[in-house]
Amino acid sequence: MDLSKIKIRTKRKTTKRLGRGSGSGWGKTAGRGNKGAGSRSGNVWPYVGFNGGNIPYARKMPKRGFNVYAKECFQVVNLFAIQEKIKNVKEIGPEALKDAKLIKDIDMPIKILADIKDKLAVKAIFKADKFSEKARKIIEEAGGEAQCLKR
Repeated sequence: MDLSKIKIRTKRKTTKRLGRGSGSGWGKTAGRGNKGAGSRSGNVWPYVGFNGGNIPYARKMPKRGFNVYAKECFQVVNLFAIQEKIKNVKEIGPEALKDAKLIKDIDMPIKILADIKDKLAVKAIFKADKFSEKARKIIEEAGGEAQCLKR
């Protein structure tokens, strides 16, 4: 047996040609049945979530809690990560963090957190939208400065 000469034989499936006379088997109503919304053009029934005329599942489900749609999402950066990736820089702002691949977007707000085990070795001016209290304290103890961006 030669594997290169094996042919897979499949039946050819032709598409249904609807509404082409009674001899085709798909004439007159063309598989849509008689009368009603389903037989009309522009029919979108049954839509997703349709429950046979009963109340839809989405409306049956209990709604709990409160969603804040205008909440501010911060890009979080830890002092440990800054110390690891950024060295010999006097000013650490959004551009420096972006270059070090610690944040994805310069325009999104940034928050610096104090996740660090030992003392901060970087003495620089840190510019971010928010600082945790502990992070601000650690930066100032290391001889740096924490400045909030006004944007």
